[in-house]
Amino acid sequence: MSDDSQQPIIVKRIKKGGAAAHGGAWKIAYADFVTAMMAFFMLMWLLGSTSSGDLKGIADFFNTPLKVALEGGSGSGDTSTTLLQGGGEDLTRSNGQVRKGEVMASRESVKISPMQNEINLAKEKQEAQKLNELKQLIESKIDNNPSLKQFKNQLLLDITAEGLRIQIVDEKNRPMFDSASADLKPYTRIILREIGNALNGVVNRISLSGHTDATQFVGGSQGIGNWELSASRANSSRRELIAGGMQEDKVLRVVGLASAVPWDKQDPYSPINRRISIIVMNKKTEDSILRDGKEAEGEPAPQAVSQSLPLMPQANNPAGN
Repeated sequence: MSDDSQQPIIVKRIKKGGAAAHGGAWKIAYADFVTAMMAFFMLMWLLGSTSSGDLKGIADFFNTPLKVALEGGSGSGDTSTTLLQGGGEDLTRSNGQVRKGEVMASRESVKISPMQNEINLAKEKQEAQKLNELKQLIESKIDNNPSLKQFKNQLLLDITAEGLRIQIVDEKNRPMFDSASADLKPYTRIILREIGNALNGVVNRISLSGHTDATQFVGGSQGIGNWELSASRANSSRRELIAGGMQEDKVLRVVGLASAVPWDKQDPYSPINRRISIIVMNKKTEDSILRDGKEAEGEPAPQAVSQSLPLMPQANNPAGN
């Protein structure tokens, strides 16, 4: 056999590829994706559970980091965090405490936008104007009515933080009530009825308080004193205002303050301390009473008596009250 008849031997070397497609690189990419999603959801959870005050502090820090670092605040050195259990309980709060930037839940306060704030200011300004107009109307009624003009010195009108205050005070020789009694003098009835008629000109509700001087009222075995006497007088005044045409549902509060809030602090026995105070309340004061059931800020806590009580005969009581 010749050499030409022999077939050459061809060796083919095949390079195997594609192994990289079945390697572990995709696992790294997927792990990065899962980590990023976890970080995203953690960020959303933290933003949702952080108070608005803390969020503002964080925003201030990134906007002006140097200012926050120098002045301090929620964005600088504040390590308080919000940890929530499954039930949503805030573990950073203890009873009676409120974290920085958070309003007391009992007040149910919300953040007021600048536009809403302007609207509220406009309403307050309009309300103050209405009360001033009412004050001028009552003063005009006094000046134009001969039967009222003679009592002008006993009528004190002024604007306070609570609203329009109308006070009818005693004079030494011209008391509003019989001594140690809740019975109104005839001229006091005229004054109250004229005022009651004028009060329907505004939507505001009113508060009535009765005051005595420091002379102690002796109630005998019934134990009736200045608190009961002042409350009975306030309630008698309420009835007379309604008799003058005032709507009954305008009255929100009737209290007796005895001699706790004297008009003349230098002389607690002065006749001017015996008075009836009618306050045409502004919306802020009215809301405060309706919301809390307490006295408006700045007033002493009175002892309220809603009904007239029997009083001892005048002869058994000292002069003054």
